[in-house]
Amino acid sequence: IMGSSRWKVAAVAFLALVGSLSPAAADEHDHTYTDKEEVVLWMNTVGPYHNRQETYKYFSLPFCAGSKKTISHYHETLGEALQGVELEFSGLDIRFKDEVMQTTYCEIDLDKAKRDAFVYAIKNHYWYQMYIDDLPIWGIVGEADENGEDHYLWTYKKLEIGFNGNRIVDVNLTSEGKVRLVPNTRISMSYSVKWKKSDVKFEDRFDKYLDPSFFQHRIHWFSIFNSFMMVIFLVGLVSMILMRTLRKDYARYSKEEEMDDMDRDLGDEYGWKQVHGDVFRPSSHPLIFSSLIGSGCQIFSVSLIVIIVAMVEDLYTERGSMLSTAIFVYAATSPVNGYFGGSLYAKQGGRRWIKQMFIGAFMIPAMVCGTAFFINFIAIYYHASRAIPFGTMVAVCCICFFVILPLNLVGTILGRNLSGQPNFPCRVNAVPRPIPEKKWFMEPAVIVCLGGILPFGSIFIEMYFIFTSFWAYKIYYVYGFMMLVLVILCIVTVCVTIVCTYFLLNAEDYRWQWTSFLSAASTAVYVYMYSFYYYFFKTKMYGLFQTSFYFGYMAVFSTALGIMCGAVGYMGTSAFVRKIYTNVKID
Repeated sequence: IMGSSRWKVAAVAFLALVGSLSPAAADEHDHTYTDKEEVVLWMNTVGPYHNRQETYKYFSLPFCAGSKKTISHYHETLGEALQGVELEFSGLDIRFKDEVMQTTYCEIDLDKAKRDAFVYAIKNHYWYQMYIDDLPIWGIVGEADENGEDHYLWTYKKLEIGFNGNRIVDVNLTSEGKVRLVPNTRISMSYSVKWKKSDVKFEDRFDKYLDPSFFQHRIHWFSIFNSFMMVIFLVGLVSMILMRTLRKDYARYSKEEEMDDMDRDLGDEYGWKQVHGDVFRPSSHPLIFSSLIGSGCQIFSVSLIVIIVAMVEDLYTERGSMLSTAIFVYAATSPVNGYFGGSLYAKQGGRRWIKQMFIGAFMIPAMVCGTAFFINFIAIYYHASRAIPFGTMVAVCCICFFVILPLNLVGTILGRNLSGQPNFPCRVNAVPRPIPEKKWFMEPAVIVCLGGILPFGSIFIEMYFIFTSFWAYKIYYVYGFMMLVLVILCIVTVCVTIVCTYFLLNAEDYRWQWTSFLSAASTAVYVYMYSFYYYFFKTKMYGLFQTSFYFGYMAVFSTALGIMCGAVGYMGTSAFVRKIYTNVKID
């Protein structure tokens, strides 16, 4: 894992990431060929069908390779290295438009150890992945008879490659040559290549891998429509309630302004105006709070930009390009984190701004890297291809220290200087006002628990499609849906947190900052709970590695989603609180 070649891979990956968004291809940079030019068949990984992330090198099973040893060139990107792509040359001699009849390319001397390895793979439904000109091909290792006593290996790879002009547009694999696994025998592995003209355009060659019947199902459309109607209802409800209620509040407060001091003392003053001297008091633990808000704003920026890029560019056509793009955009948007986190910390009177900057910069990377580091130990124990090479870890650390941190520093300095002055509409009292007792359902803890239900309800159908594309064998391509869901989620989150904050302030409890953040962030708890349901009822995953991988990265995803929702909810609520206290007369 720590060989010199891995260091080269990491260096190439780091340069490719910083220099460009587009990952490099294998032997086919421009995807064009001349007649009889070499076409490379890459062997990628092999693993159990039900555990998509549990993959191993193709030649970790006792397969044999072809006799052709020379190879043109191959580059691995950071996204590929992190996703466990392990491309190895098959050794098969394939030339553009040059047909090959069934030819034996190697033989396997099947001793007992090799037979046991194949039998284990067949029992666990192992299948493998290959690539030709960046087009993925899947094949199954073998099969068992009905009784499960005899096991058979597919020995003949029948490749049918479609071409349009000088480009490859289609690849199909048919596995034939079923041979019974008997110890101390010799098994011949063979292949053939047939070329055929195709009318498929090069730009449309990935369409066969997409599943419109799944992603554009009526349920998907209905869920979007349902969420959209909920947004209209919620926005209308919030507007109506708050406008009517606030109008009454303003009328009552104006009437109280006209009373003399004696009448006012005898009056029953209550409501959100009474906490005007405390509502802009700094939150508890302002350093952590401002770091969370900054990180949430950055995650929102990354989500928005990556979805837009994915809508414009078909990122699914290049191996690892989605992950490479996400890392690149995350590093590039670091000033957003510094700006919002630094300005909020300055407004709240924070003095340790350098510490806040470090915490804000490394909060998300530390969480992701910590989880990856833990899962990496299990991957190394399993000898899985998902084990992240040491050189790649160094490349990621270099990005954190030499890209993310300096950009975060720039954002923090800009935030403190441009919008770090506390320009609140109300003066903050020197002595905090005591918080009166209130009904149990007005307590911040209850509001936090209930706040995430509606936002989760607006996205949980989309969560099913996203989970299925990541944990099963679907390619997610409907990023227009994802953009709509992101907009809907933000609107619902802001509406819910504004209502929660209004009720809290009306109960004369001014601890709205953390309440607004956590009530929105509680959406993540419901998403993580849904991931348990998905694991047990929608998948057939098993084993320590796949289970730890699933729940580890689902925890990372849910936490990042919660931080983003919390930041969006806080920003919307902050604007609302500032607005209502600006419009009321304060003595």
